[in-house]
Amino acid sequence: MKSLKPRLLTAAIGIPAVILVIFLSELWRPAINIIVACVTAVMIGEYLYANKLLKVYPLSVSCILTAFLLTLLCMTQYVYYILIAFMLAVFISIIALHKTLHFPDLAYAGFGTLLVSFGMSALVIACSSEISPTFFFFVVLMLPWMADAGGFFVGASLGKHKLCPEISPKKTVEGAIGGILFCMITAVGLGLIFRFWVLPGVSVNLYSLLIVGFLDAILSIVGDLSFSLIKRHLGIKDYGSIFPGHGGFLDRFDSIIFTAPVVVAVGSLLPFLSLG
Repeated sequence: MKSLKPRLLTAAIGIPAVILVIFLSELWRPAINIIVACVTAVMIGEYLYANKLLKVYPLSVSCILTAFLLTLLCMTQYVYYILIAFMLAVFISIIALHKTLHFPDLAYAGFGTLLVSFGMSALVIACSSEISPTFFFFVVLMLPWMADAGGFFVGASLGKHKLCPEISPKKTVEGAIGGILFCMITAVGLGLIFRFWVLPGVSVNLYSLLIVGFLDAILSIVGDLSFSLIKRHLGIKDYGSIFPGHGGFLDRFDSIIFTAPVVVAVGSLLPFLSLG
């Protein structure tokens, strides 16, 4: 487990940072929107840099600004206007730079911007809960991260059968199963902690947590493999280097882009929390 030490270092820095974000969001609800929007903008910067598009400023500024605004204002009536402006900006960029900027670059930048913004906006939407933003913050972040941790430890200890060696050589079937179990156990554990200690007056639906734990574990693998496929195509190891052992923000949040919308979807059908 050569990469365990940097992962632990990242956890030692990341956990206090997450606690600080939770504290700020409980004091002032818009804080979560602003923080997630800033992180999303950085993620798009990393994504564009990976394909040498960050210095194509008409395109990169449009993508980064759109990602920031879409995430910040995802629950307002301004989303439609932001998308119109983004559509115009990217096509004006390719018209102005048609000799050096090509449609594959436009497709890469545009699709990535919308995908990442959509996934990260779901984190903001989930944490808009009037009952407990902190509960949803933990659910959205901890479940895919525990699925990743479970996959890492079980895969390193017991992994024998490669899951998708052409894309991610270290992932194993045993690790994936371990990740699913870790994720489901974490989901139920979070529910019980909040039910009996954090929110004793609130009912917690453990069945919906089990469902989202199972789905999150699977989709976190899909998200990780999807962005790993892009990295392999571009010939890079990580999108960034800010987190030792994990890469950049996009490397750390790639699975959440896929899992956060599922938390919102499952929660709308089978509410996780209810008063009384």
